[in-house]
Amino acid sequence: MQEENKSARFERVVLPHLDAAYNLARWLVRNDADAEDLAQEAVLRAFKFFGGLHGGDGRAWLLTIVRNTCYTWLQRNRAHEPPTPFDEELHGAEGANPETILLEVADRRVLEQALEELPVEFREVIILRELEDLSYKEIANVVDVPVGTVMSRLARARRRLHLSLTARREEV
Repeated sequence: MQEENKSARFERVVLPHLDAAYNLARWLVRNDADAEDLAQEAVLRAFKFFGGLHGGDGRAWLLTIVRNTCYTWLQRNRAHEPPTPFDEELHGAEGANPETILLEVADRRVLEQALEELPVEFREVIILRELEDLSYKEIANVVDVPVGTVMSRLARARRRLHLSLTARREEV
């Protein structure tokens, strides 16, 4: 009976955050297939250690496990390999003007490229804050740094993104 309670609680607390887990993994490892595998591995680890989560935020807890799983995998598999960018399948809105779709795709690719060029410690805080909408405190818990460091990294990441995007705009 207790295993059923654990499973039901896990489904309620952790499983709603699978998309966030995959998204973070994808941005850290830059490969869709590896991100799927790592998100799945992280969820299995989360289930195994779910008894250790007492209260708290299931989302931040899961994303911490995803982050640690990805970094462990990266150290083992890509220590001496140059990073390769991933190309996300882009979906245009139905009925949209082809020119508008093309401009949106181009803008998204420019932003993705600028994000990928950020050092990983800046990229992860931007993804957690801007795409996953975590609070500074939640990001600090996931990344295991003080809140002030999160704020500093976010400011630096935003500044680098701004400079990169401005430079790209001037190239055109």
